[in-house]
Amino acid sequence: MTNLDAFDFDLPAARIASEPARPRDAARLLHVAPSGLADHRVRDLPTLLRAGDLLVVNDTRVIPAQLRATRGQARVGLTLDRPLADGGWVALARNARRLRPGDEVAIEGAVGFSARIRARHADGSVVLDFDRAGAALDAALRMAGTLALPPYIPRPEGPTACDQGDYQTMFAAHDGAVAAPTAGLHMTPALLAALQARGVGVARLTLHVGAGTFLPLREDSLSARRLHPERGTIAADTAAAINAARAAGGRIVALGTTTLRLLESAVDPAGRILPVAGETDIMLAPGHVFRSADVLMTNFHLPRSSLFVLVCAFAGTERMRAAYAHAIATGYRFYSYGDATLLERAA
Repeated sequence: MTNLDAFDFDLPAARIASEPARPRDAARLLHVAPSGLADHRVRDLPTLLRAGDLLVVNDTRVIPAQLRATRGQARVGLTLDRPLADGGWVALARNARRLRPGDEVAIEGAVGFSARIRARHADGSVVLDFDRAGAALDAALRMAGTLALPPYIPRPEGPTACDQGDYQTMFAAHDGAVAAPTAGLHMTPALLAALQARGVGVARLTLHVGAGTFLPLREDSLSARRLHPERGTIAADTAAAINAARAAGGRIVALGTTTLRLLESAVDPAGRILPVAGETDIMLAPGHVFRSADVLMTNFHLPRSSLFVLVCAFAGTERMRAAYAHAIATGYRFYSYGDATLLERAA
């Protein structure tokens, strides 16, 4: 199936969440199983998982990726997209036509902060080499940058003080994401403790979510089964924990589509997870054979998006269309600050 129209639906604007549920685990949770649909709260998750299951979470940390820069008299907007292994950064640039390789731009908001344009691409992205690295770069970004919130979260005056905490998961440990792995936003220390008391294990991987997650899906991306690259890591101990849980009969529960994408990028034909460190551009669409995870917890996604295509691939297109119709009819809240689904993999 390569027609994006199959993944379209009408969503009333009133269903788009502009603020998260408080507390986080008070959000609604729609369980989508072969037996049908069931309405819950996120705090009910321990009753829906089993002893021996393993919850795999994404521990990326969202950075202040929106930057304002100047080159001479020209103003340039930059949104960091993803880090490169050599220390450079790919960024989306407004007014990119004003930039040439070798140009230096001054970053507003931090004294002496600058970057050199290493390359410019036809899609409007550039590769930046900042004048500092490591902790010094992190500190400069905190001073100069702001959160790159999704366009459907209305913030005319920019992100609020609440957004600084709301748009970060409790697992955040490694700087590099432009967008939050939003399924993780529902988790709380109390919920995690309840899951562990239930006998559910937890393993961590890192996928730095890029700015491309906000871009609309194109037909050629759907046909090629390739998306914007994102950088990720699965450590050897995480891979071993996942393989041990599977061998013991537990289910692998991916917390978020970002987690699932990296797992599917690292699984071998026998279903074993391999340690990885690098970029993935995998797209998960109907026809893909899932080998890494049995259950997926994720938010409600945009129509005609790669993420809605992914959940249709995982749980079945007709089942997901029915689930989304139920969610819209019964007042579930959509997108990054919205409610969640718990999907069991289609046979």
